[in-house]
Amino acid sequence: MTLSEESVPDAVTAISQVIGAEACSGIGSFQFWFADGRWEWSDELAEIYGYGPGEVEPTTELLLSHKHPDDQQDLGTAITCAIDAGEPVCGRHRIIDTRGAEHEVIIVGDHLTDDDGTVIGTTGYYIDVTQRLEEERKETLDETLPELIEARAAIEQAKGVLVLMYGVGPDQAFKVLRWRSQETNTKLRDLAAQLVEDARGLEPQVPGCRTRFDHLLLTAHERVDQT
Repeated sequence: MTLSEESVPDAVTAISQVIGAEACSGIGSFQFWFADGRWEWSDELAEIYGYGPGEVEPTTELLLSHKHPDDQQDLGTAITCAIDAGEPVCGRHRIIDTRGAEHEVIIVGDHLTDDDGTVIGTTGYYIDVTQRLEEERKETLDETLPELIEARAAIEQAKGVLVLMYGVGPDQAFKVLRWRSQETNTKLRDLAAQLVEDARGLEPQVPGCRTRFDHLLLTAHERVDQT
């Protein structure tokens, strides 16, 4: 299953309903059409870059202008490869916002399809995993996720998978897991267990493993037994 053109705005609305607008400030959605190189981004993603709602029109050139000068993972290359191969934009990157502050972000992407199921672009989320963001939300985290204590084993395993796939720290990995749990209204421990089970079928040495994992992460809730 891929994300349709309408699903990303709905997902952002769902996040707001579940965890509140303030907690959503570190997660923003995007859509990118291959044919004309057109971008759309949510107000939350504009905020990560330091812009107000509707202040600028997102373009590839604008995004690349915010790239960290020392980043070894080139966002420009990721975009070019996505266009050439018809694959989602994804990866871990560092960006500099309009105030000069550095942000570490994970881009989780999936295919963008038209009504006929034809891939026409890529869509997904930026997750700001800058360490201070997790620290600022620790109190909210402790209050809203008591499942963490009850299901630590499964959650720790899922965090380990995310650490391996995205090259982030345990706290950053937990933020990604928490985001998917809250967005999909799926119990954290159930989602974690499903993600670990899904990851067992991946072969890290096979090309495209990261893209397949992004898709598993975005759809894990669909395979959780809710009964």
